Amino acid sequence: MEPEHDAAGQSGSDDAELRGRASTKHGAGRVLVVVYAVLAVASVSRAAYELLTKFSQAPVPYSLSAFAAIVYCVITWALIASTPVSRRIARAGMVVELVGVLVVGTLSVLDGSVFPKSSVWFWYGRDYLFIPLLLPILGLIFLRRSRAEH
Repeated sequence: MEPEHDAAGQSGSDDAELRGRASTKHGAGRVLVVVYAVLAVASVSRAAYELLTKFSQAPVPYSLSAFAAIVYCVITWALIASTPVSRRIARAGMVVELVGVLVVGTLSVLDGSVFPKSSVWFWYGRDYLFIPLLLPILGLIFLRRSRAEH
């Protein structure tokens, strides 16, 4: 018996293969979730420590670290949920992350006095091996490609 084909001529097994590549439960999608989860834990830990022990020294950078931590947690949840709505939320979070990294990174490079203390997005995420700069770009590419495959 031949496999059933959809309107585009794709067999059911081809459709399942495409969904697997687009999923955040396997492959590149799983790696994306894990990296965001690690970054979420790291930034929440850092922000909590900074806010509780050093907030008066540099309230803006430490508040930005807390904001970044919230963004990473939302993106992680949205990628894990992997529904159409949550994927839009993840995409919006990645855009916010990328804009934040670019703005904070550029300001910190041009005038270090703007941020007397480091934050997650300081110098484009230098303290985090520039992952905050690269991750939203890779995440947006993943979401775009996986949307096209659905």
